[in-house]
Amino acid sequence: MLSPWTELLGGIPSSEPGQHYYPPGLTGLRGAHAGSWETMHARVAGKSWPTGKPEEQYDLVVVGGGISGLSTAHFYRQQHPGAKILILDNHDDFGGHAKRNEFSINGDTRIGYGGTESIDTPSAYSRVARQLLVDVGIDTNKFYQAFDQQLYSSLDLSKGIVFDKETFGQQKLAVGYGKVSWEEFVSRTPLNEQARKDLIRIQTEKTDYLPGLTQEEKQRKLHKVSYEAFLRDYAKVDPQLLEMYRKWGTSFWCVGIDEIPATSVQSYDGGMPGLDHTLVREGSRGDEPYIFHFPDGNASVARLLVRSMIPDALPGSTMEDCVTSQLDYSLLDRDGQAVRIRLNSSAVNVIHSADQKTVDVTYVRGQDAHTVRAGHCVMACYNAAIPYLCPELGETQRAGLAYNVKTPMSYVKVLVPNWRAFAELGLEFVYYTKDFYKQVELDYPVSLGKYRGSMTPDDPMVLHMCHMPFLADIKGPEQWRQGRRQMLSTPFSVFEHHVRDQLDQALSGAGFDSDRDIHAITVNRWPHGYAYSPDLTWEPEWNSDAEKPWVIGRQPFGRISIANSDAGAKADTNAAISQAYRAVSELT
Repeated sequence: MLSPWTELLGGIPSSEPGQHYYPPGLTGLRGAHAGSWETMHARVAGKSWPTGKPEEQYDLVVVGGGISGLSTAHFYRQQHPGAKILILDNHDDFGGHAKRNEFSINGDTRIGYGGTESIDTPSAYSRVARQLLVDVGIDTNKFYQAFDQQLYSSLDLSKGIVFDKETFGQQKLAVGYGKVSWEEFVSRTPLNEQARKDLIRIQTEKTDYLPGLTQEEKQRKLHKVSYEAFLRDYAKVDPQLLEMYRKWGTSFWCVGIDEIPATSVQSYDGGMPGLDHTLVREGSRGDEPYIFHFPDGNASVARLLVRSMIPDALPGSTMEDCVTSQLDYSLLDRDGQAVRIRLNSSAVNVIHSADQKTVDVTYVRGQDAHTVRAGHCVMACYNAAIPYLCPELGETQRAGLAYNVKTPMSYVKVLVPNWRAFAELGLEFVYYTKDFYKQVELDYPVSLGKYRGSMTPDDPMVLHMCHMPFLADIKGPEQWRQGRRQMLSTPFSVFEHHVRDQLDQALSGAGFDSDRDIHAITVNRWPHGYAYSPDLTWEPEWNSDAEKPWVIGRQPFGRISIANSDAGAKADTNAAISQAYRAVSELT
């Protein structure tokens, strides 16, 4: 009776960290794993748990153990060094979307990132976020040595595109996008003759498609013009190019090019073509190399935060040894320590005590409900959950919190014994025009401390694949709600089937065999993935910050404050840390 559910949900993990408790080493369905979301869904459906007599007392309880929740504890401790802090998280690991995936092959450990992948553009971080990185021991300058920026180019690797048969008449892999001449590249594609000419034109010609307008006028106009409309109506390209680029940005925006403003695409993934001589490119994430990457992504940021607060749990003292040190989960929640992290614990009710001087937080662990009392509480969980957890909220604030519809996404990691097929074909990245996974790519070439990345095609490799539900007929946030339902009902076997099929599509010509060469798969599914970002075509123009729903939603009430990347309407680590600092400042 249980077997269909265990396949769908990915198995039921133990909630008690013990000697063999080590979530990073688990494969199969991870991310929003079995046991992490069912309690909250029951709460949304109307189930309630009574607030019992408080079993423990804390100065601060943080609901959510992602980077924002951990940063909240960090900042609170700075202002209150002796404070007792409890961090509750519904997952079996801390870090939120910053998850660590480990694999073993031939006695070697390979590390991958299950979510938040890099310290994106650290020079643009807020002052407090930059200082937190320093406080936990991160020197971003070290990545200039750790990240081999020339490895893949030295092997003459490039992007490839798998064109789908339904749209282009045949399934075909074309290699060399952005590396060989555009005339050479189009000759390798199944594009029709006009589409070939148009691709060469928009990639090479210096054409201003809005002559006579100032840069300010162009910005204002194209901010509400989708990239699809720009290509179709201004650059006037063949419809095949619209289909070629349709899903190009889905791993970043989680929508097709019909909802991405033309003003947003120039700095994405090396630049999407056609606009360079119409708009002057402004400062962006592309102005600093995208190299600030631990082997486990920003899971190392979370681990270093934990080390700073519970040093015994993670041996070592540097950002380098953080990569290879094994964390002891049994030390996260011990009696008597100042900061405790309690995993597999889903908050279900957060309410002020009768005298308004404390906050009672009820959470469910296993089958049992528990209540703790705190002087303050910070909600560092998803905005969408907060209205169901905090019954004292007013309707205006509830609406502000509900505005943030997170985008569903999954990062799928595939362990292979080598990447010779990629090297032979000249590939480091493959884009699929119309398939379950939008892309597969080689891991970032990072060697840090004792950890050595996969530096030769004979080394084991953790491949990175992205799946974002794509619902072409649904627009706006509703597509993400439907995509979330779709993702939670998709069993591991479906993710696995498409891994095998799409890797064979791209690599079988170089001898890759999915039955032989795939050693492990970890599906990091995030039905509530990226924070809502107000930069798509449907977003209204807000006259002031005070009108913005996420600003209204994050206002403190009583002894409760709100921190998370949702509160900053930006899906990055800078926002997560900066919003944590704001929330703590409001409390103190």
